[in-house]
Amino acid sequence: MKQLTGILLIAISAASFGTLAIFGRFLYADGLDTFTMLFLRFGCAALFMLVILLARREKFPRGKILLQLIGMGALGYVGQSFSYLTAIKFASAGLVALLLYLYPMFVFILSVTVLREKVTWIKIVAIILALFGTALTVDPAGGELYGILLAISAALIYSVYIIVGTNVMKHVSAVQSSLVIFASAATVYGILMAFNGVHLPSTNSGWVNIIGIILVATVIPVVAFLAGLERIGPTNAAMLSTLEPVVTVLLAAWIFGERLQSIALLGGGMILAAVIILTRGEASDIKEPAHTSSFS
Repeated sequence: MKQLTGILLIAISAASFGTLAIFGRFLYADGLDTFTMLFLRFGCAALFMLVILLARREKFPRGKILLQLIGMGALGYVGQSFSYLTAIKFASAGLVALLLYLYPMFVFILSVTVLREKVTWIKIVAIILALFGTALTVDPAGGELYGILLAISAALIYSVYIIVGTNVMKHVSAVQSSLVIFASAATVYGILMAFNGVHLPSTNSGWVNIIGIILVATVIPVVAFLAGLERIGPTNAAMLSTLEPVVTVLLAAWIFGERLQSIALLGGGMILAAVIILTRGEASDIKEPAHTSSFS
């Protein structure tokens, strides 16, 4: 049950994260800049999690765990988002998205080498399907070398974030960790916003989208991801997160009328197949742990 709950939490996280690009597109059209958007996103999310922390009477993290969480927010989240948003200025959005979704492979490699995670045929098949499916879904095009390197950097930073989070989540709850991560990221973006200037939404619909990006695209997915990560491990969490571009593509087609091409549908199908294979594999591991094939 713990494994299946973790799978469901990561799927919810991926679907929620898939709305980020949609909310972001609306907010850019409403006059926000990147630093203001991200400061409001993480700052308000931190306040929301603080209320929940106090209501649940949980303690604020301390010591080494606190420092690791601050690093995950101020370095991991900020570094990944900055690299990603800068990369799309020098390479196509499709190529950047594809390179970002190299992170399940990086997480798999780090999990095996650093965390000594068991290697199974199911995980290898699922990760290959997910990578090929992502490549077809995002419709990659060309870009400058600088943009490509930044996109790969974003994938590497996020991979390290997940590996660090795997250990940290053994000592704190999703509420405790999310609060510190959000607050740390908000602090960095608040400083950057102070230098760049504040650009707030100009319409009521803009503020509605701010609420959406805070709750739907930040609080729900991050809390669900961290809670799921603790239950199913970094490699499975990273692979299941490849559902995100599928959700984004479908939402873009529905809301903005963007055409769904056959190759994108094929890619989405491959990602869903990877998720089904991984889910059935995990369920099999729960029932018959002794029969899991492994290379280690």
